[in-house]
Amino acid sequence: MQEYNERLFRWVNQLSIDHGHLNPIFIGLAEYTVLLVALMCLFIWFRNRSEKNRKMIISAGLTFILAELLGKVAGAFYFNQQPFAEMSHVNLLIHKEVNNSFPSDHTIFIFSICLIFWLFHKRHIYWLIIACTVGFSRIWVGVHYPFDVLVGAVIACLTAVAVIGLPIFQRGVDTILACYEWIEQKCVRKRSK
Repeated sequence: MQEYNERLFRWVNQLSIDHGHLNPIFIGLAEYTVLLVALMCLFIWFRNRSEKNRKMIISAGLTFILAELLGKVAGAFYFNQQPFAEMSHVNLLIHKEVNNSFPSDHTIFIFSICLIFWLFHKRHIYWLIIACTVGFSRIWVGVHYPFDVLVGAVIACLTAVAVIGLPIFQRGVDTILACYEWIEQKCVRKRSK
């Protein structure tokens, strides 16, 4: 399995040498998309105050927290460092600390958020494209093996489906939203006095 993982990594990472003109795009995707998506969540929360969108944001946050916990559990059972720490001649395009790269935290985050956004708004397929592109970019820039990215995506996808599909999680989302709205109302009343 590791042989295929390394071979696929080499093929994708070689693209960053063969098509170096695309490197700034993939560096941006690998480094800054997570921040942009987090800022977008805040924007949606405060700008578009519809109940559906707020439930979407809470569901996305809950999915990320649960998927990240599952990722930590998976990382306790399987360990590998980043490709640039284990292999020679890796075209490393961004700075990354050496640690357990399994599964990819960036991939867990981006798939958690983007898949929930897509499940709430199914005609917006671009969320899935963004998630897949960010996962691919983590391999392109040399910081993750394909297996790290794939497992991160699978964990996030399964968690997202559970959060949307299981009533216990949706009751939790409703409770969190009700608590927030209660606190928000109390703050608004205090300010208006």
